[in-house]
Amino acid sequence: MNMKPTVRPARIDEADALTALCVRSKRSNGYDATFMAACLDELMVTPARLKAGNFWVAEVAGDDVLCGCAGLTMGAGKRIGKVGMFFVDPEWQGRGAGRALWAAIVDCAQENGLRKLYLDSDPFAEAYYRKLGFEMIGRVPSGSMPGRTLPRMEITLPAC
Repeated sequence: MNMKPTVRPARIDEADALTALCVRSKRSNGYDATFMAACLDELMVTPARLKAGNFWVAEVAGDDVLCGCAGLTMGAGKRIGKVGMFFVDPEWQGRGAGRALWAAIVDCAQENGLRKLYLDSDPFAEAYYRKLGFEMIGRVPSGSMPGRTLPRMEITLPAC
């Protein structure tokens, strides 16, 4: 089946399925059980997060197959937003789900007047974000692993 994923807002009832998707995606980088247990809180997609809005899923329409998810948090009073929870199911990597989610993020950011986006990347995802146009601007402490740092990446959006 070569169906192209489409993007829509996430639903509250999908929180558990999206958490499982995030865990599968993160685990596909080869992390061990100890690492995954330490990251679990950061990988949880909660109903509160979904109610806050600006959280999307990539799916195969009509099949109820969730391919990926991503969120965008608006900066308070600034023209900068944070991309978070950007995960693609391992079975859907390289099949357009990430690009479709990225397009939704950019559209929302531009509609809300954002000029820059940043994220804290998993080291295994850094090359993907570079392909999207992000540049590393520094390193930040991991939220789940003491002593570990993550690439902080930023992109300036084109004017609409």
